[in-house]
Amino acid sequence: MQIQISGHQIEVTQALRDHVQTRLAKLDKYFDNVTSLAVVLSVEKVVHRAEATLSVAGRTLHAEATDGDMYASVDALLDKLVAQLRKHKEKVTAHHREEGRELRAE
Repeated sequence: MQIQISGHQIEVTQALRDHVQTRLAKLDKYFDNVTSLAVVLSVEKVVHRAEATLSVAGRTLHAEATDGDMYASVDALLDKLVAQLRKHKEKVTAHHREEGRELRAE
């Protein structure tokens, strides 16, 4: 997975870059077909915002999180992306097809 990190009205320090990469690299364990991830970090007065666009096989997922601390907003962003990936994975695997076959067999 390629991770692209950029800042808007903020300088992305090496410590912040490392935190984002280590936290968001965990997305690979939830879904195998993650191709790229673009993260934009921005600051508006006291609001720290983290936005991410995640490209997976067949879909593009987008999430954003705001908080008073940049590290907390990155962690909240990870939670939102994990929830979206789990939902997408359930749609792709389509467990409901098996239930339909059992009903028709009876």
